[in-house]
Amino acid sequence: MARSLLFMLCLGTGLWQLGSASWLLAKAELAQVLIDSAWEEQLQGGALQKPWPWADTWPVAKLKLEGQSPLIVLSGGSGQALAFGPGLLAGSGNPGESRTTVIAAHRDTHFAGLERVRRGTSIYLQDKRGRWHTYRVAEMRIVDSERERLPIFAERGLLLVTCYPFNALAAGGPLRYLVYAEYQPGGELVQL
Repeated sequence: MARSLLFMLCLGTGLWQLGSASWLLAKAELAQVLIDSAWEEQLQGGALQKPWPWADTWPVAKLKLEGQSPLIVLSGGSGQALAFGPGLLAGSGNPGESRTTVIAAHRDTHFAGLERVRRGTSIYLQDKRGRWHTYRVAEMRIVDSERERLPIFAERGLLLVTCYPFNALAAGGPLRYLVYAEYQPGGELVQL
């Protein structure tokens, strides 16, 4: 009797955990559909569109790294925004502006492929008017965020930021992996 009760308790706990994980994955997939929809509506109408009424962020750009699926970039670098996609950091420029555009994302989700980006690789960034801008990777480096600030320049450029190392077991260390890409004039007409 005790074994049967213990078995039923373990089975129930396992099913509850499996259901919770499935619900979390379903919400994440739904969020991506809503974010994509908000971006498309924003491109059509021009007004900011939140992906759901209580969202504390909204789409601001679309990022395309060579060989990877496009990512919708959200406003801000808060933990809530970065949970759903890459974030355009406050104080940086918008795509195509005369100020470095800085986009951050988690190393184990949206920027998991960032370590495969090489010098000379093209990166594409769509602005809120639907125009694509082309950037070419010029430099990659690792910095200590406790000793160095992000380099934001008064020039068109793109800086992608994520935590480092990519395979770290614990999150929250001070190291950051930076990919700097230079703006390519005339790249505004790229159709993807």
